[in-house]
Amino acid sequence: MWYKVKIKICGLFRDEDIDYVNEARPDYAGFVFAESRRQVSPSQAEHLRSRLAGGIIPVGVFVNAPIETIAALYRSGVISIAQLHGAEDEDYITKLKDLCAIPVIRVLTTNLTNDHEPLLSNNSVVRVGSCRSWLNISENADYFLFDSGAGSGRTFNWDLLEPHKINKPWFLAGGINIDNIEKAMSLNPYAIDISSGAETDGVKDRAKILKLTAAVRKGK
Repeated sequence: MWYKVKIKICGLFRDEDIDYVNEARPDYAGFVFAESRRQVSPSQAEHLRSRLAGGIIPVGVFVNAPIETIAALYRSGVISIAQLHGAEDEDYITKLKDLCAIPVIRVLTTNLTNDHEPLLSNNSVVRVGSCRSWLNISENADYFLFDSGAGSGRTFNWDLLEPHKINKPWFLAGGINIDNIEKAMSLNPYAIDISSGAETDGVKDRAKILKLTAAVRKGK
């Protein structure tokens, strides 16, 4: 069991978003560099990062980005961790770490079945759901993140997870909000990752960020 659950607020793209997380003090803040309504450019991310309070770890979210792009953002201090949502394989992660030694969160996207089937964790694969979709497990990643799909705002069947079989610290994402955060925490992830659940009408909501962060802190 992890000592305490952490929280990441992802998809920050406005100055106000930084103000809100600086007040709430989550453990991680996420900047999305992949195509998304929350996407930021390297220069925008640099500006936002410069306003981020100390102690909040900046995470860059990428989908099949050039390795050099991630390395440059890491070396310049804009991000401290890379979160990979695409088809990045072991060779990609090895090259990235050789280039700049950045910690990596490897995202594993489930299908949305409600049928229970065990999550299998071994040297190469995870299987989730009755459609038997096989997902590569990275030996070189530092963390896993289980999600229903980047930015979908939907939960998946959390009963599919078997936390005792997950051999690395793992983030839980996908449709987490103030109504289900306690249930999410009961699975004992390393961290909760929230994006749309901290928004109202497509933008970050100060009150929701404060409530979500407080809920995690209370549950520690």
